[in-house]
Amino acid sequence: MVNLTVLLTSEPLSLDAAFRAVLDPACGGTALFVGTTRSPNQGREVDQLQYEAFAELAEPEMERVARKAAATHGLGAVYLAHRVGVVGAAEPSVIVAASAPHRAEAFAGCRELIDELKATVPIWKKERWPGGGEWVGVPNA
Repeated sequence: MVNLTVLLTSEPLSLDAAFRAVLDPACGGTALFVGTTRSPNQGREVDQLQYEAFAELAEPEMERVARKAAATHGLGAVYLAHRVGVVGAAEPSVIVAASAPHRAEAFAGCRELIDELKATVPIWKKERWPGGGEWVGVPNA
């Protein structure tokens, strides 16, 4: 049975919590990815990102992504966490972690987790800078 942790929260994310959530004595490989608010971006200083999510769809989709990656890569544990609300520069916006018996599967699972989360989970971000902001990656925003 795979240990899954899925979290959509306005609270700061913890690398330690992510690592602890995927520790498994049967798994010798653990991979973590941390996405942080980048500044500058495209030549403009970014003070913060504002994330919004459709939680009623985002959480079940995050669980689907986690289960699919676990099954595909033989993962022992998965951690998928994304912030909503305001996230300052250099703060974690998303943390994904995967553990597997071997490193290759852990790396592959971690990559699939972040790629699928970004592609399918209904979470949107707005870059904010002094005097303005704009939604990123949202059609007709």
